[in-house]
Amino acid sequence: MNILISGSTGMIGSALIEALKGQNHRVTRLVRSTLQSSEPTVQWNPAAGTLNANEIEGFDAVVHLAGESIAASRWTDAQKARIRDSRVQGTTLLSETLAKLAKPPKVLVCASAIGYYGNRGDTILREDSGAGTGFLADISQEWESAAEPARKKGIRVVHLRLGVVMSPKGGALAKMLLPFKFGVGGIVGNGRQYWSWVSLDDVVGAFLHALNNEKVSGAVNAVAPRAVTNHEFTKTLGKVLSRPTIFPLPGFAARLALGEMADDLLLSSARIEPARLSASGYQFKHSELEGALRELLGKN
Repeated sequence: MNILISGSTGMIGSALIEALKGQNHRVTRLVRSTLQSSEPTVQWNPAAGTLNANEIEGFDAVVHLAGESIAASRWTDAQKARIRDSRVQGTTLLSETLAKLAKPPKVLVCASAIGYYGNRGDTILREDSGAGTGFLADISQEWESAAEPARKKGIRVVHLRLGVVMSPKGGALAKMLLPFKFGVGGIVGNGRQYWSWVSLDDVVGAFLHALNNEKVSGAVNAVAPRAVTNHEFTKTLGKVLSRPTIFPLPGFAARLALGEMADDLLLSSARIEPARLSASGYQFKHSELEGALRELLGKN
């Protein structure tokens, strides 16, 4: 396929492009500024609302990953606006432009997030579960709704609701490794909150599956089959690294350090199942946390 991809320089985008090229797909990067790349590029500016429709005519598929990192810095009002605008403005511009094309792509696969479900305790959540409340839940709903023009055009739209992505190259796991390696890791809050995790390999696999499987559409949870509590995650990572996990981070301390972000990212509980991904035949590379961590960290 001839595939256009935004957010291509991030951890997920870089891994996905490598996999797409490995399957002999042709990749074009949708970028905001000039980029030294071996792949062709198309420039756009979501904040200014500029994207040349002629330059994105004729692609077979589009993957949309672009968005401000939710964990880049403390959630000030300005940062929250950047997080929202980078997702909603970009998705709106892209989907509206795709809807105007004479030859639109067959499929648009957009990144979304399990933040959609909010803080739901130990309730098992699937794609047909309702949205939660809070900043990330509100953003996720707007983010997904912004692709409606593409869906109305007849493009198959997939929203991959990504869990906590596990990779030593970046994200949550990379940030945890240093304190855990020094033996100062521990549970966060009461440790009973569920973390719905997924390996980077399975995130890439889910994107490839969504691109290739015409029966996959709408919201799709991209999480491992079994969510774990923060307590189980902590003990498992300590076991894999052969390090103690006796230094807890109380909820109040997390809030002091991170503010509102702590409640949504560390203390919130979402026990999510990948119902549609599993039903559509996707085979997970990493179904269990310990095996995933051992392979990712070279501790087999």
